[in-house]
Amino acid sequence: MTTLAPTMYERSFPHVSSAVRNITLILLGSWLVAFFAQIEILLPFSPVPITGQTFAVLLVGALLGSKRGAAAMLAYIAQGAAGLPFFAGGASGFGILTGATAGYLVGFIVASYVVGLLAERGMERSFKTSFVPFLVGTVIIYLFGVTWLSLIVGGFEKAIQLGLLPFVVGDAIKLILAGIALPSAWKMIQ
Repeated sequence: MTTLAPTMYERSFPHVSSAVRNITLILLGSWLVAFFAQIEILLPFSPVPITGQTFAVLLVGALLGSKRGAAAMLAYIAQGAAGLPFFAGGASGFGILTGATAGYLVGFIVASYVVGLLAERGMERSFKTSFVPFLVGTVIIYLFGVTWLSLIVGGFEKAIQLGLLPFVVGDAIKLILAGIALPSAWKMIQ
C-alpha cells in the first residue's frame, strides 16, 4: 500500500486534520447505526424489535477501533436522546434510555469498544477471524440488554424468552454479513 505525502494543510495543522477526521468518522459511524435502526420488525410478543442496529454496531466497532467506535455509539445515543429519529423505527427522546431496550443501547457502547479493541489486535483482518470479535460483541449486547430487560419484564427467564431467543438466528446472519461487509468497508475508510 502506497502512502501519499501529507498535504501542506496536513503538515501545517496535523492535529486539526486528525481531529476533523476522527469527528467525521465518529459521526458517520453513529449515522450508520441510525440508518440500520430504521430496519425494524416488531414482534407482537416482545418489547424488543428486530433491527439492523447490531450489524452496524459490530461493523462500526471493527472499522473505527475501540475509542472511536465507543464514541460513535455515545454520539448515536446522544443524538437519539436529543430528539433525532435515530432509534429503532424512528423513535427518539430521552424516554428510550429508560425503556425496555435501554440495556441494549448501553451494550452497544461496550460491544463497540470491545470489538474495536479486538480489531486493533488484528482479529478483524480475515473473514474467518472476524467472527470472534463479532460474536463477543453480540454476547455483550445480549448481556446488557437481557439484564436490563429482566428488570422491566419481571425476571431473567422471561427476559431471555423475550429479548434473546427470538433474535439468535437473525444475529447469526448479521455476524456473517458483517464479516462479508468488513473488507469493502475497510477500503472505504482507508
